Amino acid sequence: MKTPRYTVDSLHEQFPDDNACLDYMFQQQYGDLKACPKCGVTNPRYYRVKKRKCYACNDCGYQISPLANTIFHKSETSLKKWFYAIFLFGVGKNGVSAKEIERHLGVTYKTAWRMVKQIRLMMQQDGNPLSGIVEIDETYIGGKHDREGMLSNKTAVIGMVEKRKNTGQVKAIATKRADATVALPFIRAMAKQGSEIQSDESTIYHRVKREYLHRFITHSKEEYSKDGVHTNTIEGFWSQMKRSIDGTYHCVSPKYLQFYVDEFVFRYNHRHQAAFPELLKVAAKHVV
Repeated sequence: MKTPRYTVDSLHEQFPDDNACLDYMFQQQYGDLKACPKCGVTNPRYYRVKKRKCYACNDCGYQISPLANTIFHKSETSLKKWFYAIFLFGVGKNGVSAKEIERHLGVTYKTAWRMVKQIRLMMQQDGNPLSGIVEIDETYIGGKHDREGMLSNKTAVIGMVEKRKNTGQVKAIATKRADATVALPFIRAMAKQGSEIQSDESTIYHRVKREYLHRFITHSKEEYSKDGVHTNTIEGFWSQMKRSIDGTYHCVSPKYLQFYVDEFVFRYNHRHQAAFPELLKVAAKHVV
């Protein structure tokens, strides 16, 4: 069954103002609270404290804040603007820059930069390993032309994707170098034993056969698909990520590249569902 689209109209209907946003955060964190943490009364009732972003127990007055230790903690930016920024990340195929957030929300660039940084932190990859047939490949991001016209100072990214139509998940890491000392531990951590690893003929994957079924194609012989073996899926992910980085962010520092990689991994892994509600659930957790 196809997931209903979550549009900007859906956003404004569900969250018309800051109060609705705060109520959502309260329900996500304390909606199933069985007893007051202070007085111990069961099935406690809480009321909103006027002019404060917190709620108080109806019996003892103990106050709890649903924004404490979240990305919204101590932020002077309205919750509705925060939710809208998260919505943009959820629906944006090519990424969202701090300048775009600045223009949409009417905040300073410093505020917009902090917001996008915190939102990307919510998009970090989980530790659930891949399984089945898994493609692996490496690519390079950034760099600049030297005097000979060659690109240098590029940052390597190694990625794996499940070869499953519509449901395949992807994992990727930015690294200083792409070699066997990085690739093999990455595979061990992110591909279940018994998985089939498919790659090109790069020597960095030669040791994979010691622990996994390993099949590969030889690009140098113009082999791009043979007997069901190819790396087209992960290369398609690289293509989309690179176009988006070049078109939206233009330049990404190696220091922060992993955050951008995480963003595109999250977007790919949620490509067939509404990403915004999932991001909100993460936002409601204690993440700071």
